[in-house]
Amino acid sequence: MSSYATPNLPARDFSETARFYAPLGFAETWRDEGWMILVRDGITLEFFHHPEVDPLTSWFSCCLRLDDLDEFYALCREAGIPEARQGQPRLHPPRVEDWGGRAAALIDPDGTLLRLIQNRTG
Repeated sequence: MSSYATPNLPARDFSETARFYAPLGFAETWRDEGWMILVRDGITLEFFHHPEVDPLTSWFSCCLRLDDLDEFYALCREAGIPEARQGQPRLHPPRVEDWGGRAAALIDPDGTLLRLIQNRTG
């Protein structure tokens, strides 16, 4: 097995978090009273129970480096996540960033920012 890291993100309610991420292809592989793990195509998100997290002031974030940003973004749209400037959950559409790569953003119901970054080829 290769070495790797996984983000540790807050969740006010594990059941609600699992329901939010399921349409995006994430399946629950572990849950106890304080921890939950969701996995999708080699991406692992780990959540700790944090019922006090305020989605309006949360500063938690991580990057999802995706082989197909457009496919994942389409899944988010199909799941009913709106493109908006405020509120949770919400999406910010893909665009070419100043550093030359394409990226989008997903803010989950707990206010966590997931940067969606297209993997470079070649």
